[in-house]
Amino acid sequence: MGSPGDVLTLISAGSATTRSDLARLTGLARSTVSQRVDALIDCGLVEETTGGESTGGRPPRQLRLRTEDHTIAAVDLGATHCRVALTDLGGTTVATAEDQLQIAEGPQAVLTHVKKRVDELLGERTLTAIGIGVPGPVEFAAGRPNNPPIMPGWNDYPVPAFFPDVPVLVDNDVNLMALGEHRHAFPGTRHLLFVKVGTGIGCGIVAEGRLHRGAQGSAGDIGHIRVSGHEEAGCRCGNSACLEAVAGGAALARALGVESGAEVVALVQQGDVQALRAVREAGRLIGEVLAGLVNFFNPEVVVVGGLLSRVHDHLLAGIRETVYRRSLPLATQHLTIVPSRAGVDAAAWGAGILAREHYLSPDNINRLVSACEDV
Repeated sequence: MGSPGDVLTLISAGSATTRSDLARLTGLARSTVSQRVDALIDCGLVEETTGGESTGGRPPRQLRLRTEDHTIAAVDLGATHCRVALTDLGGTTVATAEDQLQIAEGPQAVLTHVKKRVDELLGERTLTAIGIGVPGPVEFAAGRPNNPPIMPGWNDYPVPAFFPDVPVLVDNDVNLMALGEHRHAFPGTRHLLFVKVGTGIGCGIVAEGRLHRGAQGSAGDIGHIRVSGHEEAGCRCGNSACLEAVAGGAALARALGVESGAEVVALVQQGDVQALRAVREAGRLIGEVLAGLVNFFNPEVVVVGGLLSRVHDHLLAGIRETVYRRSLPLATQHLTIVPSRAGVDAAAWGAGILAREHYLSPDNINRLVSACEDV
């Protein structure tokens, strides 16, 4: 608990605002604390200002994370959209843009567009790190999509290599939605499930306050859990009776004779009785799968987001009906099932948080300080 990265963690969290605080919290000698702080200042990561309250003698100098000179790019790539948000190192949004973009155009075209848009928004700012969410499975450690069904040409593509000058973190969009929702709307919650109900269905898992990806990054792929009684429903994964194939937006659109999940939402908002029934039944089917997850994982909160959450009154009614009926009383005693508070911003928020937390991690800060000292 004494490296430059550890010291910066205390400063950025607000746990230490003076050198005396750092000495007390870390147990380091004041001379060592001064060495760590001076190194962080020299790297442009911390600044020290006057203005603290004096207890006699000179006012103490205040330490704070230097946020303004470090910009994070948060990128949310969907099947048909690209959202880019720039934030400073403290998480304050400084610029945003959204474009219609087909993920099926492939990595070269899509990432070229992303790079152009980020550069336009940056202006004179300095890019520190990039977080990117994509609508498919990702091998997180390598930043490579893994057989994503709606992303032709993306399999095993080294996304970080497209941006060689900065750290790039890539993850499945549902994981980032879970991360964004947790940090912004439920920061005190230890166990949370985020269910995205869009064209497909996925789930992000927060366990003990941390995003849980599983061994290879495929945790939460609930859209391909089998739903009994629907053996005739073929799924894009090659199996049949998958939850996504009977309750996802694309499945509902086919059943209602429309083109997309967005049109399903429009029908519900217009009061179409058939669409209302279909969405509520989809909620019941999703609830069947979630009931098993609630018994197994025992979350405090289940958040429902994605396109169909725009008609959450009807979708959540079906989900709650089944979950509370099929789950154990102890598992649902304090469970809440709610619509997303972050809405369409959830994935971009999560992408920014992912990149920012990586950049500020003690190991990365130690590397940066070491590189500064070698210059």
